[in-house]
Amino acid sequence: MEDKINFLEPLIERAKEYGKASCELYKLKILDKIASTVSSFISRGIVVIVLFLFLATLNIGVALWLGELLGKLYYGFFCVAGFYGIMGGVLYFWMHVWIKKRISNSIVLQMLN
Repeated sequence: MEDKINFLEPLIERAKEYGKASCELYKLKILDKIASTVSSFISRGIVVIVLFLFLATLNIGVALWLGELLGKLYYGFFCVAGFYGIMGGVLYFWMHVWIKKRISNSIVLQMLN
């Protein structure tokens, strides 16, 4: 009987160590996925900010140029605003689902890889 107890104790001890090691491994894997996802979104966010600044400057230039062509500066800004209003409507009504799906798939793929 003592042989069985002596045989089971190391086995139980190994199972405990295996459980702790597995738990630690899962924690590290989750941490890696979170760090990878967050760093990816931060780097993409920086690119989006730079692109936004470029487009804002470009839009002001186009608005001033159009305003000069149309005779009044604010006409150019109205034209640019109207263009973005139309584009926003198109994106919302026809491409909203497609964009949402692409972003969701990107987040899922980032978490799984």
